[in-house]
Amino acid sequence: MKTRIYQQCVRCVMDTTDLEISFDQAGICNHCTEFLDRRAAYKYCGKKSETALESIIEQIKFDGKGRKYDCIAGISGGADSAYAIYIAKQKGLRILAVHLDNGWDSEEAVQNIKNVTQKLEVDYESYVLDWEEFKDIQIAFLKASVPEAETPTDLALVGALHHYAKKYGVKYIISGGNLSTEGILPPSWHYNAKDIRYFNHIQKTFGRKKMKMFPAFGYKKEIYYKLFKRTKIIYLLNYVSYIKEDAIPVLTEKLDWKPIERKHYESKYTSFIQSYYLVKKFNIDYRRATLSSQICSGDIERNAALEQLKNKSFDADKIEEDKRYIAKKLQLTPDEFETILNSPPKWYWDYPNDKRKLQFIYDTYRKIYRKEKLASF
Repeated sequence: MKTRIYQQCVRCVMDTTDLEISFDQAGICNHCTEFLDRRAAYKYCGKKSETALESIIEQIKFDGKGRKYDCIAGISGGADSAYAIYIAKQKGLRILAVHLDNGWDSEEAVQNIKNVTQKLEVDYESYVLDWEEFKDIQIAFLKASVPEAETPTDLALVGALHHYAKKYGVKYIISGGNLSTEGILPPSWHYNAKDIRYFNHIQKTFGRKKMKMFPAFGYKKEIYYKLFKRTKIIYLLNYVSYIKEDAIPVLTEKLDWKPIERKHYESKYTSFIQSYYLVKKFNIDYRRATLSSQICSGDIERNAALEQLKNKSFDADKIEEDKRYIAKKLQLTPDEFETILNSPPKWYWDYPNDKRKLQFIYDTYRKIYRKEKLASF
């Protein structure tokens, strides 16, 4: 892909560090335009959204009759998932909170999970990944030199949640995902985690182990669960007035939840990948995507976002210590790790993938089920 002249959106803070970004004649990027188009359909609209949420809750309770749980809810230790579970509990749902233990949880995240589930009296299960197998998959993605270093975790999480949904016969999965903070994320920054062809190619090419325990979740399983099991992912926070800064005092006062430094920093690995690895290797600063979502949601002014971006995304005094920790846990020598970090960047289009097939499948699904807003953003 040819080098482009630098350009930044005049409405949000996305820029040409996304290699596929486009701008209209007014200098507005495709990301915030698409975000606002989507938000029009799914944003919180006061009484209308509250009525829709009550209808959803009633349906979840009806479908949960005779079962131990009404829904499964992912919990990471961060604010979004904790607040989604808090709202679900307030609405009277019987919840099984599920955490994916991939070996990288911070102490703060572990304590938050414990506090939230105990205070809300919510049952909790942890899906523990086989470390040797998972470690091999993570190293494979690092050696592939693509931005998707977190795809193994993302894919395993979806697989784990659906595993428990099937185990308990539950039709609904509550997610803390929301448009307010996650509505913008370019494909070139994080390509579709459920492209199993892309995933398998990287693992077979750069990995050493055969996957036996890993809960892979490709489009075939997704079709099975969505169309045949009628499993739905409910993005609960899109139906309430969710502003993270307002939610945090509720979580701290009622659930003994403690703030974590930044979004997705519940994991030590995620912290390193997003704050350093992506920035240094690919010039990808995830803060741009989060801040742009908040700008479009009206939660932050663009000038304030630009001020935040002036600060480094990582602690320069601590980064060498972080590198040593990550390398040691992955059982790589410092030199091996540095070689991986300094290898030339590649992108999803450099490897075999099913982007066109998946796009066709998703577009077809949205056309058929466009009235079922429960299924997706």
